[in-house]
Amino acid sequence: MDSPRLLVFSDSLSFHGPADGHPADDPRIWPNLAAAGLDGSAELFAGIGWTARDVWWSLTGDPRVWAEVRRADVVVLAVGSMETLPSPLPTYLRQGLRYLRPDPFRRWARRTYQFAQPRLAVAMRGRPTVLPAKLTVRYLDDCVSALRALRPSLPIVGTLPAVHRAASYGYVHTARAQAAAAMASWARRADVPLLDLAEVVGPHVLSGQGNPDGMHWGWAGHAEVGAAMAAMIAPLLPTTAPGPAT
Repeated sequence: MDSPRLLVFSDSLSFHGPADGHPADDPRIWPNLAAAGLDGSAELFAGIGWTARDVWWSLTGDPRVWAEVRRADVVVLAVGSMETLPSPLPTYLRQGLRYLRPDPFRRWARRTYQFAQPRLAVAMRGRPTVLPAKLTVRYLDDCVSALRALRPSLPIVGTLPAVHRAASYGYVHTARAQAAAAMASWARRADVPLLDLAEVVGPHVLSGQGNPDGMHWGWAGHAEVGAAMAAMIAPLLPTTAPGPAT
């Protein structure tokens, strides 16, 4: 295949490096490293805190995504990590902090939440989470079903949740094991290969080599994930690129 095109949906783990976020075309982030390992290119659709639900909304509501689905040679659903994080406030309330006015009140509310979040995560043993595992599976399945309806032979891969050592979440990650098991069970039924981010980049994160926030990765972590993703995708690519979908 000549220059395979990767369509990647992800969260901030795909574009945050050892200090901050980076543009989607930065050659050091893992989607571009994975594409480079396949002599191809990557189109990244991602956002801070994105879950499988956000991918579904992007897939169904963003006309840029509709265009990319027609051109993609493989789709990567690299979400699942943010869902497993403790979320003392319901997601809609937590995300709604940005809309509070006036500005001093918004800043106070955000500081209060950031102070309370790690303490509540510990007290409530990591529950509730950003998104229950059953909803993660449901949205992933919806995404795969929609993509296969449009492009039946399009290869689709995903990821299992990463790990963290983030003080902002009280170092709590009790929901990961259950979510990973649910996602792995779904993936076997749906025939979607999954890259286990914890296995690939876990030592990098847990040894403190990543971003000081304890969640995002350093460049070595991006390189490890990029190489592993390229190796997983390579056998799935057809020998000749398909023509545009009709």
